[in-house]
Amino acid sequence: MPFRGRDPDCRVIPGETPPDRLLLSHISINFDRTGFQEDWNVVFPLDRLNELAAERIIGSAAQTHYSFMGATDPVLMEPHAREVAGRLKSDRVDAVILSPV
Repeated sequence: MPFRGRDPDCRVIPGETPPDRLLLSHISINFDRTGFQEDWNVVFPLDRLNELAAERIIGSAAQTHYSFMGATDPVLMEPHAREVAGRLKSDRVDAVILSPV
């Protein structure tokens, strides 16, 4: 489901989601989508993480990923961010990549 302006919650992205099922929903006419259109790993580097796991450089990529909308009031986002942090902790995730897009 695409974000609407200033949504404070997150979107859950299963690890097996194919690139053609992802939507970049930035609405600014000043935002250049070219990199995402050419290679989704520019904003969501799941292929790179899976390659690192295959090479045993990292243990694995998480089974579930999360996306937040930018330009949102941090106070409204906080409860949702805390919920995601709890999920990551219970899934025993050791590290995260924050992709500022």
